Amino acid sequence: MKKTGAKIFVETLLEHGVDTMFGYPGGVLLPIYDELYDAPIRHILSRHEQGAIHAADGYARATGKVGVCMATSGPGATNLITGLATAFMDSVPLVAFTGQVSTNMLGNDSFQEADIYGISIPVTKYNYLVKDTSRLKEVMYEAFHLAMSGRQGPILIDLPKDIQVNKIDNPPIPILTLPQRGPNYSAGEREMHVERIISMIRKAQRPVLYVGGGAINSGAHEALLQLAEKAAIPVTTTLMGKGSFPETHDLSLGMLGMHGTRYANYAVSKCDLLIAVGARFDDRVTGEPSTFAKGAKIIHIDIDPAEVGKIIQVDTSLIGHARDILQELSDKIETKAHKEWLKQIAEWKRDFPLSYSKKEGVISPQYVVEQIYEKTHGEAIITTEVGQNQMWAAQYFKYTQPRTFITSGGLGTMGYGFPAAIGAKIGCPDRIVFDVAGDGSFQMNIQELATAVYNKVNVKVAILNNGVLGMVRQWQELFYGRRYSQTILHGNPDFVKIAEGYGALGIRVEKPEDVPSAIERAIAQDQPVVIDFHVDPEENVYPMVPPGGAIHDMLDRKD
Repeated sequence: MKKTGAKIFVETLLEHGVDTMFGYPGGVLLPIYDELYDAPIRHILSRHEQGAIHAADGYARATGKVGVCMATSGPGATNLITGLATAFMDSVPLVAFTGQVSTNMLGNDSFQEADIYGISIPVTKYNYLVKDTSRLKEVMYEAFHLAMSGRQGPILIDLPKDIQVNKIDNPPIPILTLPQRGPNYSAGEREMHVERIISMIRKAQRPVLYVGGGAINSGAHEALLQLAEKAAIPVTTTLMGKGSFPETHDLSLGMLGMHGTRYANYAVSKCDLLIAVGARFDDRVTGEPSTFAKGAKIIHIDIDPAEVGKIIQVDTSLIGHARDILQELSDKIETKAHKEWLKQIAEWKRDFPLSYSKKEGVISPQYVVEQIYEKTHGEAIITTEVGQNQMWAAQYFKYTQPRTFITSGGLGTMGYGFPAAIGAKIGCPDRIVFDVAGDGSFQMNIQELATAVYNKVNVKVAILNNGVLGMVRQWQELFYGRRYSQTILHGNPDFVKIAEGYGALGIRVEKPEDVPSAIERAIAQDQPVVIDFHVDPEENVYPMVPPGGAIHDMLDRKD
């Protein structure tokens, strides 16, 4: 029995358990979209291709499954690039499909032709241009495997139109022959590394666990908690690692880095052993690398050997899945106390708590985030845009579970949070999902309100509306003599009217006393809700490590 490439495509998606995909059709994808018409796959039609890929990204981060999206050739494909780069920087498993002109027209500057294969190489884990329908099924199997294996990441498959319409004999399920990647330890070598790490933990008087997004990707949260409690090691997380360790726990230091807590940064600066787990020592964490954890021995546990020693030289490392390694360490380590170290950290927490100004009659953006935490009992999934709203959402909502804080970390993509919230809600329909947004970022993909309303995706948007590009304005205030060049958002729309125009509920909040009831009202609604909080336009994110500075040298509002 012969089948078209389009039919093979849909059947292969079903074989991988794909029940939801996000996309935007076009002429060269008509064969596939015709097959999808009768397929038991929920297709979410976005209003922009970037909305589709960010939604697939949010779906993947919230569920731990592969996110799937599709766009047509030319501009449809190029509109995925920002989303691919976002997923690539944050190690998110995606498979993105793009339509392409027929193979006999490639290279002719055909209508809506773009070399998406070449364009996407730097921002994908791997990519394909399928030139033979008989290879389609095998390529798709490889793509789903690669997206989830090792260090996770996005895969792109470019599908010329003739590949979709060609008929071939029904292909068998392929047997993958991909080379095995990973550490080439012998059993003895691995045991030696484990024993050395355990010895370093035994000798340490002031240890700290520094945990990144890799711990969440590997499902290491339970093993991390066991190790931290057993060995009495305080835990700090990166932005991407939030939720890997409960921030209500006494051993939690919260986030470290440029806008981390003072006590997390002080602990890292004073520790004698730093255990990095699934983290990559990026610049927002380390500040000036030569000053980072200067007095500490450093252990690096990661799935990707390319990250070891890339920025910070370490004393020992172990390559593998964080969950398995942390569980092994927890099983083998002895119970410890570290009373003096934990006493010092308790003093830092007491002396340097997170705080913000409270002006009479003015809404503090941090208060909005605190109220979202209170009214959702800390159980919501929070997505964010990028900038001040992102940092306040990281600082003032206490995350206790993995996959509940979804944000663009490495690339810092404005316009990410709202479509990601749609994807997260579709993937986790029983969870409350809030997008904490800025008035600048939200407008970058505001058209996805139509997607949420039509598909009855009950997401909530909390706009921290300060009338400016907040984080850039903050830098202009602190480092450029308050010369606010192109950061004032003149001409902002009425967000309540826009929400209503799309069929969502819009709520405007201008007084602090109205914040709790507005959030309660939004949660009670079984529909998308946009809450426009008019917040203090001069409020800054603190603490803050100045660019190029050491993380223990932070600015605060009194500086």
